Amino acid sequence: MTRLSERPALSIVVPTVDDTAALEETLVSILENRPADCEIIVPIACRYDDPWNIGEEVRFVVAPPHASFVACTNLGIAASRGRVIHVLAAGWRATHGWAEAALASFDDLATGLRHGMVAAVVPLVVSAQDRARVVSTGVRLTAGGRRVRLAPKRERANPDATDFDVSAVRPSAPRVEAGFWRADALAVSGTGFAADCGDVLCDVDMAVTIEAVRGRVTIATDARVVEGPAVVEPNAFVHGVRAERVFWRSLAERPLLASLLLHGWEVVRSALATAPLGTLPMLLGRAVALLQFGSYFAHARHMRAVRAAREDDGAVEPTTVRIDQPHASLRKPRGHGRGEPPLRKSA
Repeated sequence: MTRLSERPALSIVVPTVDDTAALEETLVSILENRPADCEIIVPIACRYDDPWNIGEEVRFVVAPPHASFVACTNLGIAASRGRVIHVLAAGWRATHGWAEAALASFDDLATGLRHGMVAAVVPLVVSAQDRARVVSTGVRLTAGGRRVRLAPKRERANPDATDFDVSAVRPSAPRVEAGFWRADALAVSGTGFAADCGDVLCDVDMAVTIEAVRGRVTIATDARVVEGPAVVEPNAFVHGVRAERVFWRSLAERPLLASLLLHGWEVVRSALATAPLGTLPMLLGRAVALLQFGSYFAHARHMRAVRAAREDDGAVEPTTVRIDQPHASLRKPRGHGRGEPPLRKSA
């Protein structure tokens, strides 16, 4: 087990499913603004020939072909050693000082996560067309199970103003495409981000774990990332399945009766929002997830155990073993570290 003092302060994980051009945009922005004491990990599910020979600065971890965004993210987290893990999706870009500002928002990283400590930090997401315009300040999970993307409100009298107030914004978690997480907070979940909740909703599902450990989520106004492609659900049926799963998993930390009533309204709202073509597939997906009701008990028991452990001594113990090196079965892209000549640069 790596000693705490030997671990870097930050692991930057860049999950890449299939867009290597977007990956290169992100890596350039990270390398240009890279903070001290960090490692960069790229879990990648497609072929990448590394035309710029950056293997000495970036650790590539090969994911299975066609792996999802959340699967790549979890692979990168498992291979990381940092006390804080920053997920930055391929196509999203870092800015000057973004990581230092986020790290400064965390409590003492030399100790374990305790009650009231910051478990996750939300960077401000700015528009690629206008970097003075903030388009996202994290996500919130409503009592009815809806994922809401948050953004600061501007004054009606001057909608183009660059000043805004985020004090009233209460995110449940950072967006999965761009967020800073304490490694020990992620480890409490036992499996990383929940693949069953999909690429879009896994961030608000992780918010339930943060609630269980009584961690805080804060916004770092000086940490800014440039928005890239958002993760999306493949269709209304899949979204219905995953949205219903998130709701039932969230009941581990939410009042039952009030949540059920609000969830009924959320189902109606979703049906109207997806009408006419998506309503039936969405409702069918929710029905399928409801039939899996028994599978949610294991998650509820785990959350209760986490909460009980916290109440006993205030400390949060991870339930997974941290992996300080890439999986033995995983290999770097061809030409990395096997004595082979580097691949030629692409045209």
